[in-house]
Amino acid sequence: MFHVGHLNLLRRARHRCRHLVVGVASDEYVEILKGRQPVVPCDERIDIISALGIVDEVVIDRSEDKRMVWEQRPFDVIFKGDDWQGTPKGYRLERTMGEIGVDVVYYPYTRQTSSTMLRAHLTGAELEGLA
Repeated sequence: MFHVGHLNLLRRARHRCRHLVVGVASDEYVEILKGRQPVVPCDERIDIISALGIVDEVVIDRSEDKRMVWEQRPFDVIFKGDDWQGTPKGYRLERTMGEIGVDVVYYPYTRQTSSTMLRAHLTGAELEGLA
């Protein structure tokens, strides 16, 4: 679910590049990653991201392997939250991106808001309403 942490990352990325391309995970990819269908379908997430005045282009991301989206739409830098930094998935991303000349730039993760926290809150609120 899109939240202020995502917006903050996109704002920072915008300042770093001339043309900001944003990857939106396909519904199938989200289900593989999270083990459940996304709350907001891919086409609606694309509409939301496309409507942001700071985004120049949106592509569908279908895999954890970012080389696949790079082959579809080459880029020279990828931005991630710093919750990836120093982790096995962060090291893997840095290695695979480095192999094709792409820099990985980390920006501060917004700790007070996350999709997981929002989902937990909404789920709890829905359950309370049923009681």
